[in-house]
Amino acid sequence: MKENGAVILGKTTTPEFGWKGVTDSPKTGITRNPWNADMTPGGSSGGAAAACAAGMGALHIGTDGGGSIRIPSAFTGIFGHKPSFGRVPAWPPSAFGTVAHIGPMTRTVGEAALMLQVISGADSRDWTALPFEETDYVGSLSDTVKGKRIAYSPNLGYAYVDPEVAAAVKQAAALFEQMGAIVEEKDPGFGNPLEIFNTLWFSGAHFALKNFTDKQFEEVDPGLQQVFEEGAKITLDQYMQASIARNELGIKMQQFHEDYDLLLTPSLSIPAFEAGKLAPQELAEAGAWVDWTPFSYPFNLTQQPACSVPCGLSSSGLPIGVQLVGRMHDDVSVLVAANAFEGVSPVAGARPDLSKLK
Repeated sequence: MKENGAVILGKTTTPEFGWKGVTDSPKTGITRNPWNADMTPGGSSGGAAAACAAGMGALHIGTDGGGSIRIPSAFTGIFGHKPSFGRVPAWPPSAFGTVAHIGPMTRTVGEAALMLQVISGADSRDWTALPFEETDYVGSLSDTVKGKRIAYSPNLGYAYVDPEVAAAVKQAAALFEQMGAIVEEKDPGFGNPLEIFNTLWFSGAHFALKNFTDKQFEEVDPGLQQVFEEGAKITLDQYMQASIARNELGIKMQQFHEDYDLLLTPSLSIPAFEAGKLAPQELAEAGAWVDWTPFSYPFNLTQQPACSVPCGLSSSGLPIGVQLVGRMHDDVSVLVAANAFEGVSPVAGARPDLSKLK
């Protein structure tokens, strides 16, 4: 970004190690949502999302190991794109391994395409980085979705969805159909891969903290301490079984995209909830961030490009996002579809009223 003339304003906040779907830390306190300061902006890239929605800079970098670009983008009414794994090189490598992605968080799809144009490509420090391609992400946005086959999955076949979210996403699917896309209601046909994700993710958390001294560990977020302890229990056999199951999930999605160009789902199960909480009241018993983000982490496992685009507002005026998932390495189709939808979205250009913030 600097090499291409960007002016860096600063670093936005995340929870420690980006470990959860909301943003707070002992160092920076609770990060709040510009649409309603009583609500969370999500996480882990919640600082970037809140800053972007509030107009503090045009281009923001997010990291996404289980939804951390798409979650806060959906909660704050901005555009967030998790590129195909390796599209944006990373160094040093994430403790969470090959579920971790880096991508743009912006107010518009066009800004994200411009940003991806700059930050994608090979880097000798990242052996998983994809080779440089002469892809014109910005120029491609003039394409349309006419004739594109889109699978619309209201709940992936297993997830809870708030009725207002479901209605907004259903309307988004209808708008794609009006633009000439061939939309079919179809689930991708896999069960909830949460156990696979937790096995890999908990192992990564354990690895990240395993060399902490007792004093350092005492200062870690209690929730992350618990994740660390769970990671310590995972055996090599369990890890390998999860890796094999992940491979099978990736193959299933690869075969699914032989028939469909894109998968359309809600970005999240619910609109934003109270800041300072780990989960919304209706899911409070579950308590874990993955219980209200069932649409994000599956596509970290499969490493596919996936984005969140604003598609509506709840009755309380909070943003709702629709997720578009593309076949592996086809970031262009995801961006083209997102840009086309942005042009007809009922909330295109909607911004929070900052004068209402306390």
